[in-house]
Amino acid sequence: MMSSSTPQPAPPGARQPERLLRRLTARGREEAHRVSSPLELLFDLCFVVAIAQAGAQLVHTGTAGHVAQGILNYATVFFAIWWAWMNFSWFASAYDNDDALYRVVTLGQIAGVLVLAAGVAPAFERHDYLVVWLGYVIMRLAMTAQWLRAARAAEGAERTTALRYAGGVLLCQVGWLGLVLLPEPARLWVFLVMAVAELCVPVYAEKDHGTSWHAHHIAERYGLFTIIVLGETVAAATVAVKSAVDEHDALGELLPIAAGGLLIVFSAWWIYFVVPIHGHLRSSTQAFLWGYGHYLIFASAAAIGAGLEVVVEQTVGKAHISTLSASAAVTLPTALFLLTVWALHARHFKAGISQQLVLPVTALLVICCTFLGEWAVLAAGLVSAASVAAGVTLTARRASRARETGATAPAA
Repeated sequence: MMSSSTPQPAPPGARQPERLLRRLTARGREEAHRVSSPLELLFDLCFVVAIAQAGAQLVHTGTAGHVAQGILNYATVFFAIWWAWMNFSWFASAYDNDDALYRVVTLGQIAGVLVLAAGVAPAFERHDYLVVWLGYVIMRLAMTAQWLRAARAAEGAERTTALRYAGGVLLCQVGWLGLVLLPEPARLWVFLVMAVAELCVPVYAEKDHGTSWHAHHIAERYGLFTIIVLGETVAAATVAVKSAVDEHDALGELLPIAAGGLLIVFSAWWIYFVVPIHGHLRSSTQAFLWGYGHYLIFASAAAIGAGLEVVVEQTVGKAHISTLSASAAVTLPTALFLLTVWALHARHFKAGISQQLVLPVTALLVICCTFLGEWAVLAAGLVSAASVAAGVTLTARRASRARETGATAPAA
């Protein structure tokens, strides 16, 4: 049967795939059914390579006993990975028109991500940031071109915002050259100064006019990236367990670690996605705090996988660290993940002191699990799962009481 319906006109700024090139105009914040595009999903997947490289280097430094240096290197490299993803994701939420030029430029940014991934190991091992900087050059030139294209199609305050972004991105890229040219002792200070400068660019650019990012779309983009990071954690831990079983036949010792790791990952997924956070993103200030705070969520989630690898290697005698240090490699990032998710997500939807305390208390108990020796990971997993059960139970009880109160309330 032929349909008699006629297609509805697309809203302003929405993608119109039938045209080869279009003006790069802002999309509407109220677009219905806004979801991540296949190009955005490809962009996210390519970041798995960089995250895997950072995690592998963290494992290497951790098992070698250079814990403090490994954490510092991981924090700096992961910032580069996270910030590159942030720059694209928020721009795409506001301006993705999906024409041929937009696609080609985005594919160029993906190439820059892969170059960045190739530079992770030299950055960790020798503090050689040349390849990472070159990857950023590729991504930043593409990003600047996108902002200039948006500025060309805009007027007034919106055009000023786009030009500020383009200028800020270029200036910061020049500043990052200090990581390549200056002597090694100065590079940490260069990183700290430039990281602050990068975080200030969006705040300055949008002080007079905010970009039209889509709350539901942004929440979905962050959720998908969280899943990717947790998936990388599962993959890394699985490879570590398989290798240990194949080489050392230590299945009995590794089963509690594997079980605890899965419980932690499953609980992390449940806790992150239990609330519809897009309804909370109503202003640029809220969005900035929420978006920036995800650095800790993403970094800690990826570090859990690296920590599980460290525990596996320590269990089979391949790591030069104590059981306590190996356990902390899992419990501390798990606790950080729980606390950050509570601060950014959960606390906005919890009612009453009992619900508010679930995740902070869980984080504290997970840290205490560090001292349980070879059972630390399994205990942390059980505690995390118990927090999910407690949260579900408290929510269900509150909903039940609300229904009972509504049923017994007198009619108006």
